[in-house]
Amino acid sequence: MEGFISLLEAIDGVVWGPIMLTVLVGTGIYLTIRTRFLCWRNLGHAIGNTISKEARQTKGEGDVSPFAALCTALAATIGTGNIAGVASALAVGGPGALVWMWISAAFGLTSKFTECAMAVRYRIKNEKNEMLGGPMMSMERGIPMVYGDKWKRFGRGLAIAFASFAVVASFGIGNLTQGNSIA
Repeated sequence: MEGFISLLEAIDGVVWGPIMLTVLVGTGIYLTIRTRFLCWRNLGHAIGNTISKEARQTKGEGDVSPFAALCTALAATIGTGNIAGVASALAVGGPGALVWMWISAAFGLTSKFTECAMAVRYRIKNEKNEMLGGPMMSMERGIPMVYGDKWKRFGRGLAIAFASFAVVASFGIGNLTQGNSIA
C-alpha cells in the first residue's frame, strides 16, 4: 500500500508542480493577449445575453439554450476541488493566496472561453441530427483544418488519448477528491 501511495505522490508532484501551474497560467496569459482581451472586453455583454429571459428559451437551430449551455459548462468546471482548494489555499497560504487565485482565474477565464469557442467552431451533427462537440472534436477536426490533412491521424490520436484519459480519470476524480476533502 505504501508503494501505491508513493506512486500517487510522485504523480501529484509532476501533475500539480510548479511547471504545470506555470503552463496553465501561461497559456491563459498567451490566449488573453492573442485574443486581444476579447472575453474581458465583452464580459458584460456575454453575461447579459446568457442570463436574459430570451436566452433561457431554446430557439433556433441549437439543442440547448445559451443559459443551459452556460450551466453545463459551469457544472463541468466547478466542483469539490474548487471549494476545498480555496479553503486549503487560504489555510496554507493566507490571504495572499486569494489574490493569486483571482489573478489566475482572470486568465483562466480566457482559457475557458477559448475552449468553448473551439468546441462550437468544430462541432458537427451526427446521423440523429444531434450536435457533437467538445475537446475531442476540436482535436480531431481542428488540427487537420488548421495544419492540413497530413495532421489528420495526429489529431485523431490526440482525441482518442484525451477521451481515454478522461475515462480513466473519471474513476478517481470525483471519489478521491471528495473523500480527501471530507477527510
